Amino acid sequence: MSESPVLSARGLEVDFRVRGGRRARAVDGVNLDLAPGEILALAGESGCGKTTLARTLLGLVRPSAGTVEYAGAPLPTNSAGLKAYRRSVQLVLQDPTGALNPRHTVYEAVAEGLRIHGITDNERERVARALSHCGLRPAERFFLAYPHELSGGQRQRVVIAGALVLEPKVIIADEPVASLDASVRGEILALLLRLREEFGLAALVVTHDLGLAWSIADRLAVMYLGRIVESGPTEQVLTAPQHPYTRALVSVLPDSPVGAPLVLTGEPPDVTQIPVGCRFHPRCHALASGAAEAAGVAMHCRRAPLPVLGAEPDRHSVACHLHAASSSASGAA
Repeated sequence: MSESPVLSARGLEVDFRVRGGRRARAVDGVNLDLAPGEILALAGESGCGKTTLARTLLGLVRPSAGTVEYAGAPLPTNSAGLKAYRRSVQLVLQDPTGALNPRHTVYEAVAEGLRIHGITDNERERVARALSHCGLRPAERFFLAYPHELSGGQRQRVVIAGALVLEPKVIIADEPVASLDASVRGEILALLLRLREEFGLAALVVTHDLGLAWSIADRLAVMYLGRIVESGPTEQVLTAPQHPYTRALVSVLPDSPVGAPLVLTGEPPDVTQIPVGCRFHPRCHALASGAAEAAGVAMHCRRAPLPVLGAEPDRHSVACHLHAASSSASGAA
């Protein structure tokens, strides 16, 4: 990726206080770059920190440490600056039914962002253009419709139009097709790809579905317990996954390169008690199977902390003791 990133994070940490005054670290040292026109998928199980990271990039959550930059400048901290920033970086929510006010017409839903940002010229034309770009044509036919009168796919198109009407540079989409039927999912993914081609939009797509990442993303970052554990070009990560966690996720996909499904045992650890060493080691099949022991890294997996992955968009990066040992052995050979 030769272009300067439109959105980036460096050393990002987000802590929350939970019952008993304990600290829960939802995001732990994330480095991320998003280039203009790029689609980056952020994948992982529920509770891994994906949505918290997305909300922090939007300025909805203040980081405990680290920085977020847009177009090379730090994210504003005052309300006026954040308001201007959010015109350029828009959120598309998972559930279109919940995102749309049932008492507002489609026109009002799409025009709301324009009114919030004080954009008063050519409102009707802007709304019609956004709806048309999102495949709702003729746009005027939908102006007076209410959300309950639309299909799930149409509601999601309205939500996307509400973001697009502000002519953003970046869209952050949180599980954009999770609530849709399989027959509609492909249409919405195709729409996002088309908007990227037409407007040069960059997108961060938060998902638990690696099939979606394969369909739409240029790059993939896999997150576990607040950390990115593997990242790189999507095809490389999904056809040759290296981290045991990524391998387990990929193993359940059709025609998986991993072979037999690798079942993840147990639940992710409590974020207030992140394991020492590799945070994945209590659930790691490479450790349980003896592969890590055979490579001489079992103790490292249990005790030695791993370095945080840097933002290296063109590189396939992995935070894993076993992978590091295997790479060193291959290099020595």
